Amino acid sequence: MNIYEALSMFASDFTQSFYLNFVKDDRYMQMVRGLGNTLLISLLAILLGVIFGALAFLLRNSFFLDNSRSKVLRAIGKVCKAAGYVYVDVIRATPMVTQLLIIYFVIFASVNINAIFVAVLAFGFNSGAYVSEIFRAGIQSIDKGQTEAGRSLGLTHTQTMTYIIVPQAVKNVLPALANEFIVLIKETAVVGYISVQDLTRGADIIRSLTFEPFLPLIAAAVVYYIIIKFLTLAISAFERKLRASDNH
Repeated sequence: MNIYEALSMFASDFTQSFYLNFVKDDRYMQMVRGLGNTLLISLLAILLGVIFGALAFLLRNSFFLDNSRSKVLRAIGKVCKAAGYVYVDVIRATPMVTQLLIIYFVIFASVNINAIFVAVLAFGFNSGAYVSEIFRAGIQSIDKGQTEAGRSLGLTHTQTMTYIIVPQAVKNVLPALANEFIVLIKETAVVGYISVQDLTRGADIIRSLTFEPFLPLIAAAVVYYIIIKFLTLAISAFERKLRASDNH
């Protein structure tokens, strides 16, 4: 067998395999539906994560309670800080897939609830712990002189944080939040554990129909790569614009 015959045989086998995995019975739609669920869960989860992260950050940094003259409010502030630290510590120290299974099979075990909703809740809850740390790093990135300047102008600590520090910190954390969205897209590959059809699960369904794992799984990996690469380039362009605006 010469090289041309080998290439011809390979092309014939590949074409037949491609047809069997993607064209026959519109099996490619398994991955299309899965991709839609992947993007939907990731987008909603990052929005929910920002909310949870902001709340956790506020709990861990109860400025208005720390400086209160009331012992009761200061005590509440300590409880809030403890709750915030426990939340971040537990979430960051346990695997995402374990949290997903606990929420679906334990917390909502007796409730007939949409699995995609559970996935959004679980990933948003997990992401919130990391977003809280992103907010903390963003606050810490602001020079302490900004706080001193605000206090010297007669602003309270809360007013200084609200009007001077936080607006600058938000600008610093936007690229990190975008990167967290990228992480979420990849992490959602485990939602198949609760019978949600994401991109990876869609590829696995095709594999179970054709008993050919190579093409569907490689296709899923390629789609993930294209999405992540596009978002990475978009974030890099966004960061360059932010640096350019800082120089003006």
